[in-house]
This record gives sequence, C-alpha cells and structure tokens, in this order.
Amino acid sequence: MTVALMWEAKAAPGRGAELLEWARTRASTPELPYAPLRRELLRAPQDRVLVITWWDAPYDADLPELPPPPPDLLARPPHRWRFESVAAE
Repeated sequence: MTVALMWEAKAAPGRGAELLEWARTRASTPELPYAPLRRELLRAPQDRVLVITWWDAPYDADLPELPPPPPDLLARPPHRWRFESVAAE
C-alpha cells in the first residue's frame, strides 16, 4: 500500500522564502530517519508551502513527519493530512 503524507503551511508576511527553505531541508533524507518512495515540495501564492511524501506502508504506520517549524516563520499552524493511494495512472 502507498500512503501519502501532506504538510501545508502559510508563512508569516515576508517569510515565504525562509519557510520554503526550512521545508526543503527538513524533507531531505539526512533530516528524515529513512527516505520516502518520493517527495515533492510545492509553493503557492500567499507564501504557502506544501510537502508531500509517499511511503510504502500501511495507512496507520508510524511514519516520519516534518517537525514543527519555528513559530516566527508561520502565519498559522501547519495542516497535516494522510491519504491512501487507491489508483495510479
């Protein structure tokens, strides 16, 4: 089974580039205890950052998550979601 972990945060005003770099570093293999099948880093208007990692694991597996960012980088707490893959094309 493939599980996708999604992490999304909105940066504090003027801190979007810093939050993006923070997420890029934390989603890298040296920072995670082991590597996901795939990882993707995205950004959107209003300094939002999205990290998606894919894992070969059961839905309820204990998987590495990004740690909380420094509060001064954030406009609000990050959102986290977990999805199970049901089809791929």
